[in-house]
Amino acid sequence: MKGEGAIVFLTVFFAMLLATLAYSSMPPGRQIYNALGGVPDTEYLVLGIPTTTLVIAVFNGVVYGIIAWLIFTFAVRTIRARKTV
Repeated sequence: MKGEGAIVFLTVFFAMLLATLAYSSMPPGRQIYNALGGVPDTEYLVLGIPTTTLVIAVFNGVVYGIIAWLIFTFAVRTIRARKTV
């Protein structure tokens, strides 16, 4: 079935986004934000959430979403390859 990987990515993305909003110093989002160099922390609110926290949450969602998608993709390919042999 097509689109299974996208569902895995989105599920992990939103789960990590919510987890990071609760605990904003979760790695690697803070480290990526600090590595941007010279980007100041700000308390400007977007939908009631500080912008810095929201950016860190999106970084974490993307990183962990990609990792989960890659693991899922390789696992499915391995299982399908074993079934055909």
